[in-house]
Amino acid sequence: MNNQSLYILVVEDQQSIAENIANYMEAKGHVLDFAERGDQGLTLALTNHYDLVILDLNLPVMDGLEVCKQLREQANHHVPIIMLTARDSIDDKISGFTTGADDYLTKPFSLEELEVRCFALSRRHLLQTSDILTFDQLIIDRKKQQVVRAGMPLELHSMGYRILLILAQEYPQVVSRSKLSQKLWGDEPTESDALRSHIYQLRNSLDKPFEYPMIKTMHGIGFLLNVESNVEKTTQSNVGSDDKSDINILDVNNDE
Repeated sequence: MNNQSLYILVVEDQQSIAENIANYMEAKGHVLDFAERGDQGLTLALTNHYDLVILDLNLPVMDGLEVCKQLREQANHHVPIIMLTARDSIDDKISGFTTGADDYLTKPFSLEELEVRCFALSRRHLLQTSDILTFDQLIIDRKKQQVVRAGMPLELHSMGYRILLILAQEYPQVVSRSKLSQKLWGDEPTESDALRSHIYQLRNSLDKPFEYPMIKTMHGIGFLLNVESNVEKTTQSNVGSDDKSDINILDVNNDE
């Protein structure tokens, strides 16, 4: 799913930070709009349908907390918000989350981490709102309870479908055996081999006829939905770090 292009609004008054975000994210194929003032950002966020908003806390005219608060009150749909700030106190983070922020990233930050968080927020929002989940060649229709891989409809037993759906909804996290068992059977006792048997049956339908397995066992931990298109080599670029080796460094004022 990480090969998708996101439509992002960046509300940031420090030009150097905005330019570094633009250079990195646009090179990755994302489409960005920018605003330097809080009131401008709010107008854009209410006018356009963004996948998410990257919102600085300390903005002229209207600060990030007020923008977030007004957006939550006025928007007719939920827009995921990542709040950027040099303030890293618990009180500041609580204020951000209380007004409606979905995530919080403290300066200095990695551009690679910013993109990962954007994908995670966008995916989480999609999982909460969409009936159709797409993971590379795998498509899960939650409304019809149908699964297709590489264009081929799969016939899954009810328990296999539930296991696959749990792994999909938790993606990209590893789901422990105990958590998976609890979601499937609650507190009711089950035979020790029951989960292993259902996983085996699911793999026979989901993995065996295809080029690579999508159910990955993390030995001693649990299970993970394996999406091959997400295996990619990336280099980490930092915003506001002291490493001046091969990237542009931003002067982030920590009194913001």
